[in-house]
Amino acid sequence: MAESTTCRNTAAPAAALAASGRVSAVRGAVVDVVFDTHELPPIDTALWIMLLDGTSILAEAQAHTSERTVRALALQATAGLVRGAAVRVGAGPIEVPVGDAVLGRLLDVAGVTRDGGEPVPAAVERRPIHRAAPPLLAQRGATRLFETGIKIVDLLTPLAHGGKAAMFGGAGVGKTVLVMELIHAMAARYGGMSVFAGVGERSREGHEMLSDMRGSGVLPGAVLVYGQMNEPPGARWRVPLTALTIAEYFRDERGQNVLLLMDNVFRFVQAGAEVSGLLGRMPSRVGYQPTLASEVAALQERIVSVGNAAVTAIEAVYVPADDFTDPAVTTIASHVDSMIVLSRALAAEGMYPAIDPLGSSSILLDPLVVGAEHAAVANEVRRVLEHQRELQDVIALLGIEELGVDDRRAVQRARRLQRFLTQPFAVTEAFSGQPCRTVALADTIAGCQAILGGECDDWQERSLFMVGALDEARAKEARGGSAGVSAAAA
Repeated sequence: MAESTTCRNTAAPAAALAASGRVSAVRGAVVDVVFDTHELPPIDTALWIMLLDGTSILAEAQAHTSERTVRALALQATAGLVRGAAVRVGAGPIEVPVGDAVLGRLLDVAGVTRDGGEPVPAAVERRPIHRAAPPLLAQRGATRLFETGIKIVDLLTPLAHGGKAAMFGGAGVGKTVLVMELIHAMAARYGGMSVFAGVGERSREGHEMLSDMRGSGVLPGAVLVYGQMNEPPGARWRVPLTALTIAEYFRDERGQNVLLLMDNVFRFVQAGAEVSGLLGRMPSRVGYQPTLASEVAALQERIVSVGNAAVTAIEAVYVPADDFTDPAVTTIASHVDSMIVLSRALAAEGMYPAIDPLGSSSILLDPLVVGAEHAAVANEVRRVLEHQRELQDVIALLGIEELGVDDRRAVQRARRLQRFLTQPFAVTEAFSGQPCRTVALADTIAGCQAILGGECDDWQERSLFMVGALDEARAKEARGGSAGVSAAAA
């Protein structure tokens, strides 16, 4: 991200027609364009507003306000724009480059490179960002497990190969860290390619992501598409569509499996609310746009498997004020297969990843999909953890010694399960000093079975904290636990 993504394009594309309109009003990111004829460009058509210095501003037709006036949304900064500026109409919706030429590159919403490298050649194939979802008959159901190597995810919220998983959490509970860890895990396990959409990201996060991908060697098989926090709402609103268009090309034309990562989908909804307000629409529930459901559906329903190739989506979703009943959160949740909920209470206790085992869910956690053993162990883990949560008030008031023998044993096993389901990540190794642990699903199930069966009842709890498979915890226990882990964290 060597240069600001708010830079304007130097010229309109060759596909743009002759000047056929002029700017009649500018209100921030909203621009009214008057045409000399009644033939107005269709909604979502790309418009190029020409400036005196020869550069242009990309905009998108959003409404026909009169017989000759179009209300457009600028996707780039409108500073310096004046009434009377010439407007060229594109041949259709915004088009972005696709194919091998964009691999390893960082692009903006219009497909312009922003990584300081050479621009994408003009001859590269381009595709419109607005496309209909594949017909239902062409879609393929997602039932194959997408193993991540993260214990709590694989056990309690298994991901579908070709499905959609979302991580819900408030500020500072670890959504971005979990997304970056999944990038590492997927690149190491599955190869292939990934597309990352940074929606409303800070420039610091963009630099970190770019440098991490370069350092880990996964950048040549990845495409980064950013709409930064300082850009107009239109750019943040359309960035997921740009990333999805690139992913669809590799799925449809190359037959490749693609991992699509989005951080953060809530900012896509938030940008849509800003756009809705700028266009003068009446707000709906909690101030969101009246088109919230249709906008989210238009994005999510394009993320599907077709033929032998799949687009697997991992999405981070910010939960405003930790309110999981927020309309944006509930709307996004209705489209996903696996719902990973991050808990602020667990993060405060140092239980990372701070995934709430009771609030998280997956439609794949079914004996017909994951097998009877996996489903039985996952349900028993949930039952024990839920029993511990029910007894929390009693423990806080009277202490664990006042519980019955069975309840005390269940609470002790629940605490050991909580610690066993923690795990050091590759992306946090520089800060924690603990090497990454990737655990096979079979080892996770075996470890949980051993704890539930009472094999670890006499172990120190800290022996199970931040380890990989149970064999590592067993070796730790034989050494008397880890002196490096504080009693408070354990």
